[in-house]
Amino acid sequence: MDTKIALMFNFRKINKLAPKKGRILISEPFLEDEYFKRAVILLCECNEEGAFGFILNNMIKIELSELVDGIEINGFNMSLGGPVQTSNLYYVHTIPEEIPGSAEVLPGLFVGGDFEILKTRIALNEIDSDQIRFFLGYSGWSPNQLDQEMLDGSWFVSEVQAQQVMQGKQKQFWNESLVKMGGKFGLISNFPENPQLN
Repeated sequence: MDTKIALMFNFRKINKLAPKKGRILISEPFLEDEYFKRAVILLCECNEEGAFGFILNNMIKIELSELVDGIEINGFNMSLGGPVQTSNLYYVHTIPEEIPGSAEVLPGLFVGGDFEILKTRIALNEIDSDQIRFFLGYSGWSPNQLDQEMLDGSWFVSEVQAQQVMQGKQKQFWNESLVKMGGKFGLISNFPENPQLN
């Protein structure tokens, strides 16, 4: 067993949480995937049919007006949510009363809802940028796929609050999420991205 596998096995034993809707996945420090390297993913659904969520710490510099006709107001947070359907726009928010048809992900945080009503409210300047986050694409897992990745040690699981999702410092989100897990996970947060450079 090489050092990396042994290390991840030991941490997997102390991370007792299972993936479920409203929790976050935190990638292990050596994961080299283009999309998921040092990623923090909010799980919006997780059941026997599979799972989906959004990468929270992969901000991109695209304005909403570049993607949606009829919207001229900018300044909303935009992230690359994952490698699936990257031409589609998704959103999480804290205002279900303003966006009918949304679904609760965790207390105070909702996903989706009526897009036409959302567009109208944004055009009327009735929604603030700190109330909603947009994503291009999403991260998805087929049945049993995430279970296997958990067995492989690719992810840690932790709790998150709506405020952290909406206001987390994107560049430090991976590190801060591990530190909040406590104990030895704080040590992982200091691992260099490329250990060979040390």
